[in-house]
Amino acid sequence: MTDSSSATNAESSRPTKHFIEQAIDADLAAGKTNGVVTRFPPEPNGYLHIGHAKSICLNFGLAKTYGGQCNLRFDDTNPSKEETEYVESIMDDVRWLGFQWDSLHYASDYFGQLYDWAEKLIQAGHAYVCDLNAEQTREYRGTLTEPGKNSPYRDRSAEENLELFRKMKAGEFPDGSRTLRAKIDMASPNLNLRDPVMYRIMRAHHHRTGDDWCIYPMYDWAHGQSDSIEGITFSICTLEFENHRPLYNWYCQSLGIHHPRQIEFARLNMTYTVMSKRKLLQLVKENHVGGWDDPRMPTISGLRRRGYTPESIRNFAADIGVAKFNSTIDVVRLENAVREHLNRVAPRRMVVFDPTKLTITNWPAGEVEMVDAINNPEDDAAGTRSVPFSGTLYIGADDFREEAPRKFFRLKKGGAVRLRSGYIIDCHDVVKDDDGNVIEILCTYDPATKSGQDNSGRKVKGTIHWVSADHAIPIEVRNYDRLFAVENPDQTAAGQTFLDHLNPDSLSVTEAFAEPEINTAAAGDRFQFERLGYYVVDADSSDKQLVFNRIVPLRDSWGSMVAKGKTN
Repeated sequence: MTDSSSATNAESSRPTKHFIEQAIDADLAAGKTNGVVTRFPPEPNGYLHIGHAKSICLNFGLAKTYGGQCNLRFDDTNPSKEETEYVESIMDDVRWLGFQWDSLHYASDYFGQLYDWAEKLIQAGHAYVCDLNAEQTREYRGTLTEPGKNSPYRDRSAEENLELFRKMKAGEFPDGSRTLRAKIDMASPNLNLRDPVMYRIMRAHHHRTGDDWCIYPMYDWAHGQSDSIEGITFSICTLEFENHRPLYNWYCQSLGIHHPRQIEFARLNMTYTVMSKRKLLQLVKENHVGGWDDPRMPTISGLRRRGYTPESIRNFAADIGVAKFNSTIDVVRLENAVREHLNRVAPRRMVVFDPTKLTITNWPAGEVEMVDAINNPEDDAAGTRSVPFSGTLYIGADDFREEAPRKFFRLKKGGAVRLRSGYIIDCHDVVKDDDGNVIEILCTYDPATKSGQDNSGRKVKGTIHWVSADHAIPIEVRNYDRLFAVENPDQTAAGQTFLDHLNPDSLSVTEAFAEPEINTAAAGDRFQFERLGYYVVDADSSDKQLVFNRIVPLRDSWGSMVAKGKTN
């Protein structure tokens, strides 16, 4: 169970406020605004990713901190790329992260008002209908070092422009044949002010308005005015919109409407990840992943299916903070955030990969003893569970060496080890197959060394986990790893694309054996598999087969793998 108040808990311990909070404090103190109203305004053209999670936490968190409100608004001005599926997934993601919007809006709610305001700018001589096509418009715009030149249609009269614009709305012109442009300054050093397009003709079915419109507002035209209509006081945007701010201001000032303050912050860039919606869509459409919610994807739905908790993502957002300059965050910080949270809350279970049979030769034949195992040593309230212990067990093959180096503290021939929640065992022999492979380990147990009741005085350096062979539950385990094998998949050599950096080992599927308590697990339940890592029950599970996704290993092993040259 999560709630929005938890979202700012990690932030409350910060010694100083970040620059956006300082700006808000200054405006409140100066009487420039009486309150804080923010919004999270995604375009519904894909699933949200971890970068959006940072923005969600920031916008909703600011509203919470200042006792204000935060709206959810869908900037649905490009119907050719937008779908109801994306709208629903975004709402699910926001709620799952622990937030609830105060009001729900769509830019399409304002299509009528935006059209009326466009006519107002035309009548004031601030907008005109242009017949240049897209290529010509780009050519006339100029470059960063050369000014643009005026469109030959720039000096049409207000009356002619108004008539043409109304005909555009009525569907009397073909797609792409005309646009409505703001009349600002074609010599401006800011390219966004060189008569930007406000409307284009596009016959596309809209997910909410259907076929009511054949002209659609551009994002820059709809965005600021939507903010104004909703009474937004602080329009929090990522840095790529910094150069758009003068245009945002120009529209509001020219219309004489409520003027929110736009403040930009650094978007989230993360190692071993791509954040471009276009590239994420390509991964999905070309079947490089299993869908938007593939556990290797940086989407919120992918992270949720991977087993990340909303608390861990909120804590990650608080940990990385809010900055003015772009940088790249090491994905290890996200992985550590979920490790830290799950270490506190995840129940422990014993699961054996690559099992080797271990026989206790002095165990009473046919006897099964129930031993108490601690559910979570970090949480006394989690209690214990009963685990069957018998004379035939499975242990992981990595936990045994017939001949072992001096610092190998697991089980070896002639050595002793403690079985977690069980007894100390001594290995006296092995059974091998015809190829010389160990297929069975023969041990004795010391009855005086039962965990929790041991008064024997014996000390051993190693403890390993196990499952009773007769009670073991076979499970499918999907070991997910990073989708890309290099830190910056967007950085490519000539002839390469980001797809050339896909990690071929990002998923391996194996069978493992778990203690019988695992049968009580349901989809979404998270566990620490003792000494192995954190895992979650996948929705693909059935009554016949539990499927687990690896969330993260117990420790970050990627850095050492890179050092040893085991990744590309």
